[in-house]
Order: sequence, then structure tokens, then C-alpha cells
Amino acid sequence: MIIKNDQSQVQSYLSDAANYRGFCDAVYFPESEKELTNIVIEANKNKTPITISGNGTGLTGGRVPEGGIVISTEKLNKIIEIDHAEKYAIVQPGVIMQEFQNIIEEQKLYYPPDPTETNCFIGATVATNASGAKTFKYGSTRNFVLALNIITADGDILYLERGKQKIYDYKLNLITQNSREINCIIPAYKMPETKNAAGYFCKRNMDAIDLFIGSEGTLGIITEIKLKLLDKPQNILSSIIFFDKEINALSFITEAREISYLSRKNSASNNIDALALEFFDSNTLSFLKKDYPQIPNYTRTAVWFEQEYTEATYDLLLNKWINLINKHNGDENTAWFAATNSEREKFKEFRHAVSWKVSEYIAQKNLMKVGTDTAVPDNVFIEFYNYAKELAYNSGMEYVAYGHFGNSHLHLNLLPKDNQEYEQAKYIYRLILEKAVSLDGTISAEHGIGKLKREYLLEMYGEKNIIKMARLKKCLDQNLLLGSGNIFDVKYCGFV
Repeated sequence: MIIKNDQSQVQSYLSDAANYRGFCDAVYFPESEKELTNIVIEANKNKTPITISGNGTGLTGGRVPEGGIVISTEKLNKIIEIDHAEKYAIVQPGVIMQEFQNIIEEQKLYYPPDPTETNCFIGATVATNASGAKTFKYGSTRNFVLALNIITADGDILYLERGKQKIYDYKLNLITQNSREINCIIPAYKMPETKNAAGYFCKRNMDAIDLFIGSEGTLGIITEIKLKLLDKPQNILSSIIFFDKEINALSFITEAREISYLSRKNSASNNIDALALEFFDSNTLSFLKKDYPQIPNYTRTAVWFEQEYTEATYDLLLNKWINLINKHNGDENTAWFAATNSEREKFKEFRHAVSWKVSEYIAQKNLMKVGTDTAVPDNVFIEFYNYAKELAYNSGMEYVAYGHFGNSHLHLNLLPKDNQEYEQAKYIYRLILEKAVSLDGTISAEHGIGKLKREYLLEMYGEKNIIKMARLKKCLDQNLLLGSGNIFDVKYCGFV
């Protein structure tokens, strides 16, 4: 096992894509579960904080240490098994998402969760309950996790299998590999009924595995993951439509969303049922114009949609989409339609280019990212979007607005030029998050809380419920070593 404690060699583990920075004593690179277990046992004995590091693609500071040691999972990168008959895969946490998806798709299998940054580690996507464009149809990572192997804070092992360990009422009872009994009370609070990755997932009588999905490395360390797979779709229709008025693009998405919900309810394979509904405002298109000069001039906004189809349904579905485009005054003549898989991948790159260009911009300015990850109920999304856009516009600051609008999920990134504008951007950001919470939405729909958003989670749930989360963490991690500072400030553990 490699251990690096020379500060010149560990700098790449002290930041993430949001440009959040930290510090640590050493970085460990275990190559087996046994090595990882030994590190945890020793750290627990010495009360040394542990931060688990993914591939650095996160946007909340979750993998960035605030002291102690870092454990990188990059050497735990094996695909252990792919079962075609039962449609599952077992992987280690350091497997890169894009490589995994390429391998299973070659075998005619399909794993829908597709975070924007495909160089992420699968373990990190489970730790944050990550999602992406296909979440509109298939939901987040949680829906595809069948089992987890977890090292506890004291170096014991838990194996959790969906449907096998239930939480009764709000009482958690688990037995470790060494026959140790864990008894905890999980918080009883109301979570948003939207796409959500903020705080611990807690519901009465829920499956115990769901508590650890999205817990951001604070309750245990994932060493193996069993994932549900699907049959690869025969074909996917992919298109980017341009609109000269933003209101038309928004109404197009609203109707496409409603039809898709109805199609799923009626199990209708011959009707519009979007796999993804993604939105780009005019500022975003201008931001991308240099790299994509084929974007039509004078267009105000764009929508990228995808839908699965078969040869038998292609003509019917294409006509229905074109009729919907024309109904909402989309420009059929300038639309981009993917005729091949390689062209469809280029559309995905177009969508993903926004995120990396924003990260590149903030890195050049040596600032931290100020971008929302908010989602609200569908019926108030237009109100929320207009509120956020007006704040950004009135600030006079540059910004881009885009996101997973099928899920009523907005990414509005403010682009400050200097520290003065950065402070202004943080104020606007807070107002947007407060508005999302007031509309029964979430401050984090897919990226998690990490360290950057923990003060806003307090506003979302209140101190009473944050203390309940702290009590749960202390029950599972008595010395408060795992993911210290993620989700909530460790000071709240002093209240329990």
C-alpha cells in the first residue's frame, strides 16, 4: 500500500471541481478491503479523522479534508462480476463511471444513472446519491443500488442488501460481521418530495441500505456495490431544439413532462416519454458559442430531449415530438437530430461542456463555485426559475442558467469576476436557496451537501433536525471520524 505524506505530492487530493481547498497529514491508497480496514482500525484507535476521496469531480468539498488523513479509493477499481441473467454488477468504489458504462453497453446492458462528470468514481455516486439527465425517467442512483459492503467507523463490516434489513418505525438495528449489534434512532423529519440529495435519507419503516446511500462518507466506507442493470435500449432518439423565446421552451418542457408522466402511468410505449429534458438559457448558449459555432444566431434558448424507441415506434414517436416542437414554436429547421450513436454522444458532450467551462472559469479567477443545485415541485418551478433569473439579472453579474428541467432542477451559476462580486454572488445564492426551501424544494438535488452547503442545510431542516442527524452519526461513528465536516458542522455532535 502506498502512503503519501509529502505535501508536494498530495495537493491534488486537497481540492475538488468547486475549487474548495483543504489540508491533511497523509493520503493512503489501499488496494484491498483488508488494507482499508486496517487503516480505519488504526485511525479509530488514534482518533484520527478520515476523509474518503473519490476522483475530485465533486462540487461541494465533500472529498476535501479538513485535517486528519485521506483514503483514496482509486486502487479499489475492479469490476468483480457482471451477471447477464440476473442483470446486476458488483463493483469496487473506485471504478470510473464512463469505463463501467462502456463495458456493460458492449454487453447489451444499461446503467441509467449518468452524472454530468463521467470521470467520477461509482462509489462517490452512491455516497452522494448522484443523478443526471436520465434521472427524469429512471430516478437517482438510489434506485439502482441492490447491496453494499461497508466498513464501519471502528473497522467492523456491514453487508446491507435491499429488502433484507428494514428500519422498523424509526429504529435501526444492524448486526456486523463480528456479531456486534448496532441500535440507533433515525431522524423523523419531512424530506422534500422532489429530486433530493440533501442530508440523510430518513423515512419511517424504510430499507436500511437507503440510510447509507447519500450519506457522503459520514456513516461508513463503501468497499463493494451491487448495482441493478437493465437491458440496453434498442435505440435512443436525441435532439436539441432551439427557441426564439424562453417562454416557448419552458412551455415545451412542461407539456413534454406531463405527457411523459401520463405515458408511464398508462405503460404507453407508443407515446412521448422523455428519457431526459434539459434546458439551456441564452447566456448558456452564448457561453458555449465559441466552442459550438453551429449554435444558430439570435436563438434565445434550447432544449435537449431524448427518448428510447424501437424500429416499430420510431416514425410515430418522431412525428409526435415534431408536432410538440411546432406547437411551442420551436425551430424544426435549425434543430439538431442525432442519426448515430456518435452524434448522440456529441449532444451529451454539448450538455456536459457547460459544467466544465464553468469550473474552468472559476479556477482561472481563483474563486470557489457559486452555483445552485436546487429543485422544487413541478407546479411552482416556473415561479422559482423566474425569481432566480431576475435576481441574477438585476445583479449585473454574468451568469448561466441551465439544468434538468424535466425534474424542475435548476443549475444557475453566477460568474463573479473578483472577490467583491464573489461576495455579492454568495448573497444571491443564499436568497435563491431560501426561495427553494420556501417552496418545499431542496438546496441540493444531486450534488450533496459536503462542506460548502452545510450552513444552508441548517436553514432547510432547522437546528433541531440537524442535531438529530448528529445524534445518528455519533451512534454509528462514536469518535466522529468519518467524513468530518460533511453535511453538518461537527459542533452539533456536542449537543447530543
